[in-house]
Amino acid sequence: MQKLFKTLRLSLLITLFTTLLFGMGESQNTQEDFRSIPKNQAINVQKGKNKDFCPVCGMTLHQFHKTNFAATSNGVESQYCSLVCLVEDEMENKKKITNIRVIDNNTMKFIDAKKAFYVVGSSKPATMSMVSIYGFGTSESAKKFMEENGGNIQNFEEIYKTLKTTQAKDMEATRQRQSKASKNGEMIYEKMCKKTDEKFKSISDAKTFLNESKICGTLDDKKLQVVAIYLTLKK
Repeated sequence: MQKLFKTLRLSLLITLFTTLLFGMGESQNTQEDFRSIPKNQAINVQKGKNKDFCPVCGMTLHQFHKTNFAATSNGVESQYCSLVCLVEDEMENKKKITNIRVIDNNTMKFIDAKKAFYVVGSSKPATMSMVSIYGFGTSESAKKFMEENGGNIQNFEEIYKTLKTTQAKDMEATRQRQSKASKNGEMIYEKMCKKTDEKFKSISDAKTFLNESKICGTLDDKKLQVVAIYLTLKK
């Protein structure tokens, strides 16, 4: 009975922390999450061993495909789970970002972000922020989505300017969520994983290591994320 109680408690903590980490809105079950599409249907413009993960927050890209952005910096393509992470990469890492694209929520393909129409603040879940942002290729499709899910329609310049001014607050909120998730990741690591002295520069690096080394066996994406956060942040 005590062992069962501990298992249930761990499961409850996982649900709590991953909800805080992955965003607010609908069910956080990746099979039901509005933002997610099957990996074999997702577009990925990145290359390298970490190509499946957002380079800033480390989240698995196809699980947040409907809020994905992509951009080019020094000839290298990067793909982000959200515009919030793109702006953070630009500001924190002093990147000169060009050719910004967003997923069109009709075609599920990338389009020019500056020509897209955005529904901001709908009832659908947000990614890395409290306010959701979904891109569309036409004003008609954006209006239809807004009528069904609420929010308001904005252009790229409007949302980009807003995020630039609120980025420091968003980054601090992300750090707080990751700090909480790290504690949950530590519990999973201590319970399920062989120990490692490897150091990681990014959450993406840690996730790739965990997938390749199998020191924790096979983790679902939520457990993989929080363990990777713990390994990246631990001293």
